[in-house]
Amino acid sequence: MAQAKYKRVLLKLSGEAFKGGHEDIDIDAATVSDVARRIKQARDMDVQVAIVVGAGNIWRGSTAEKAGFDRVTADYAGMLATAINALALQDTLERIGVETRVQSALTIQQVAEPFIRRRAIRHMEKGRVVILACGTGNPYMTTDTAAALRSIELGADVLLMTKNYVDGVYSADPRKDPNAKKIEHLTYLQALNMRLQVMDTTALSLCMDNKLPIIVFNLQADRSVERAISGEPIGTVIDSEEVK
Repeated sequence: MAQAKYKRVLLKLSGEAFKGGHEDIDIDAATVSDVARRIKQARDMDVQVAIVVGAGNIWRGSTAEKAGFDRVTADYAGMLATAINALALQDTLERIGVETRVQSALTIQQVAEPFIRRRAIRHMEKGRVVILACGTGNPYMTTDTAAALRSIELGADVLLMTKNYVDGVYSADPRKDPNAKKIEHLTYLQALNMRLQVMDTTALSLCMDNKLPIIVFNLQADRSVERAISGEPIGTVIDSEEVK
C-alpha cells in the first residue's frame, strides 16, 4: 500500500461516474461497485475522505431550463437527484465494509443528516466516509462549486476532481480534437484565462482564493484515487506555483 501524501481529501464525483459509459442506464451497479472499491483503497491508506456527488446522469438544471423549466426549480430538482446518487454510493460502500454518512444541504432527514461542518469533520476523524449531497443548497451553484466550498470548509488538503475516460486537462477536448495536448501543471490564473472548462469559474476562483490545490485525473485509471492521494504523477495539478 502506497504512503498517503494527504491526510484529508475531498473527492468530486460527476453524475457520469455512476453510468459506466451506458447511455440507457442512469446508475450502473457494477460501475458504482468499482468506484466504491477505489474509495475503500483511499480509506485503507488511513486518509479521511469526503465526497461531493453530481447528478448529470439523472438530471441537469441547465438542460432542463432550455427545455422550458424554471431555472430555480430545475436546479432544486438536480440537487435532489444528487441525493439518489449519494444513497446508491452509500449502500455500495457499506456492503464492502466502509462506514459512511450522507449529509445533505437540503433537509431530507429521513435519509440524510443535514450538513453540519463540525459533525462532518468528526465523522471523518472516526474513519467514516462523508458523502455530501444536494450541492450547496442554492440554485445557480454547480456541484463543482459545492466541491470547492466543502473542501475549504472541511479543511481538505486537496480537491480531487475526477474525470471519466480523460486523464487530465487538455488544451482542447481530446475526444473531439486529435491535436489536443495534455497539460500536466497549471496555475489557477492559467486555468481561468485559458477557459479550459476544468470546472466552473466560481469553483476555480474559490480554490485560488484559498490556495486549495486541485488534481484532475481519470477515475477509471488503474489505482487512480490511491495514486492521486499518494502524490504519484497522475492527471493535471492546478495550484498557485509557477512551473519554470
